[in-house]
Amino acid sequence: MSDEEDYEYEYDEDEDAMEEQPDFEYTDEEEEQDDGQVALENLYYNAKGMRDTDAAEAKRAFEDVIVQERKQSGDDAFGPWSFKAIKQLVKLHLRSNEDVENTRKLYSRLLECISTGKDISPNAVEKGINGMLERVASLYQTSKSATGSSTAQTLAVAVYDDTLQVFHPVTGSCKNERLWFKANLKYGQLLYEMNETGKLQKVLKDVMLHQQGNETSATSSSSTQTMEIYALQIQLYSRQKDHKRLRETFRKAMAVRGGIPHPRTLALMQELGGKMHMAAREYEAAGKTFFQAFKSYDEAGDPSRLRCLKYLVMASMLHASSINPFDSQEARPYRDDPEILAMTNLVQAFHNNEIQTFEKILRQNQGRIMEDEFIREHIEDLLRTIRTQVLRRVIQPYKRITLKAIAHELNDIPVSDVESLLVGLILDGLLDGRIDKVDGILIKNANAGSTGLGSTVVSPRSGDGAADGNSEEACCANMQTMIDSLERLSAHITSIKTKDGRQMRSVVA
Repeated sequence: MSDEEDYEYEYDEDEDAMEEQPDFEYTDEEEEQDDGQVALENLYYNAKGMRDTDAAEAKRAFEDVIVQERKQSGDDAFGPWSFKAIKQLVKLHLRSNEDVENTRKLYSRLLECISTGKDISPNAVEKGINGMLERVASLYQTSKSATGSSTAQTLAVAVYDDTLQVFHPVTGSCKNERLWFKANLKYGQLLYEMNETGKLQKVLKDVMLHQQGNETSATSSSSTQTMEIYALQIQLYSRQKDHKRLRETFRKAMAVRGGIPHPRTLALMQELGGKMHMAAREYEAAGKTFFQAFKSYDEAGDPSRLRCLKYLVMASMLHASSINPFDSQEARPYRDDPEILAMTNLVQAFHNNEIQTFEKILRQNQGRIMEDEFIREHIEDLLRTIRTQVLRRVIQPYKRITLKAIAHELNDIPVSDVESLLVGLILDGLLDGRIDKVDGILIKNANAGSTGLGSTVVSPRSGDGAADGNSEEACCANMQTMIDSLERLSAHITSIKTKDGRQMRSVVA
């Protein structure tokens, strides 16, 4: 936040606090007290004006505000100007990166001011504390790659721990259920980023127990809180790869009714749910979930929508869906976005079975596509899907075709990869045939429903993979008889040699 924005934020806050003060009909005595308040206000804003020019003098001036207000109170109590002054002192300490212990002591003083002070608006307290928690979390996030990350992490954990202790709805010195719950969720998200799994699980346990105690009041607010807890759990289980708990929690989260979570929270759950379905190879469900996540991110105005759109396209291709994701009204405006254009061309090549174009797009867009770790994890599955799709089209007209011819049609991939694809189709019941490994030929069974060139053997030496179809009918019949005899002989020899009981016996002749 710039200095200009910071000043605007503070003045808005002060105005809000002033607006909450009740109306008075002043007496002489009250006018005298009001003069004291005006003096405190002047002291405060004078100190605030020195923050950027002389931080040390500003600190002394803020301390003077606290002393003067406690004198005016008559019982040495903190007041609203003390609260604002101490808050500014904490900010100055955070800005100057002073040692953790002094900053924590000053923050503890702010909490003491809230607990024991007078006339401090609850709204001002909640706004101020939430802002302070966000500041220390931001300080940690910006210092993660720097040498002072451990110091920032220690400070952030200490500030959150102290805050939760003071505002605990049962044992806190200044009980505030709403603020305590919000602080716990912020703390849980911070612990997730810190990879502090043990502490995160404790936070989740605390908020779940609290939520279970409030189950009798099934309000919109309680449903929203439940979904926010589920969002944190889903992130944890996703990182731990605990798919059983992840699936159960995701199902519960999507079944919650009446809650109104932030669209970004909902999008996060849906994105991780989509990844869960992808891990289980449930590509159709993954596509639907990614589409919902894309719409939620879009509603929130979050740039992560483009990432989710990429995942949606990938899930659609892995599902071998004939529906182009960019045909939807929500996705259509992004099809020509520079970040998405590569995926747009990729899905077009996929639907047209243009495997050369498909692989060329992958090679030329390493940065746009392959930089995403999640996409990289599934790129082999994606290549296998389009190769299988093209392979089925290539072998469809033939009863017999050489593996080399198939490999050539699949952009000259190794014959071993072709064999792996064919074995997968046969074991899945999608291809009725066998592989002659001796001659490297795929032989489809007579009842496989082949059309076109009948029993033609396709060899790469024929140039385009097709055999001469103009041979004499009698010659073809004699050749077929000889081929059938050789096949029976080859099958007999192979069955004698291979008695190891391997699964491949039913596939390899």
